[in-house]
Amino acid sequence: MLAQLGAAAQQAGRNPSDITLVAVSKRQTDEAIAAALDAGQRVFGENRVQEALEHWRARRTRIPDLELRLIGPLQSNKAHDAVELFDVIETLDRDRLAVALREAMTATGRTPRLLVQINTGEEPQKAGIAPAELPAFLARMRGEHGLQVEGLMCIPPAAEPAGLHFALLAKLARQNGLNQLSMGMSADFETAIALGASSVRIGTAFFGARD
Repeated sequence: MLAQLGAAAQQAGRNPSDITLVAVSKRQTDEAIAAALDAGQRVFGENRVQEALEHWRARRTRIPDLELRLIGPLQSNKAHDAVELFDVIETLDRDRLAVALREAMTATGRTPRLLVQINTGEEPQKAGIAPAELPAFLARMRGEHGLQVEGLMCIPPAAEPAGLHFALLAKLARQNGLNQLSMGMSADFETAIALGASSVRIGTAFFGARD
């Protein structure tokens, strides 16, 4: 998978070292995760806090260079556990969650890096804020809640060309002075890299199809 990422980066005229491969370990077995760790992978993405605790709580203390990213929706009542476990939370999308995260950071002394999830397709069933809401949302995060946001994340609509949504996310990041872009999955990571992704979230193409 690293070879494929490197080839996509070179084709886009980018340095492969500027792109982080996030191995999506949700619903993977302990054996599969152990094999990935043995192969040298250190950055993993999880969708649910409880499953992530089962996968990583014990490993966290044994692997000092591990980086864990929450890439699924976060309930406010899980904010404390998320702040304790994750190094990056990619799905900040509402003020109530911001309050819970701030309180958890104060209580734990940990400050995970934060990305805002953008609902680029404005799909009613999907988490994330609408693109037009981003400037005001960032102002509240920084001003009212004292949170530093470093980038944006999106999951494009399945029925639309992903590139249109990646280009929009990159434009929003430029307009708002953000330099981290989490976009692209197994089926479209090459497009995401060409359009400026700083990290790609790869599950099936990394671990293989589940039975």
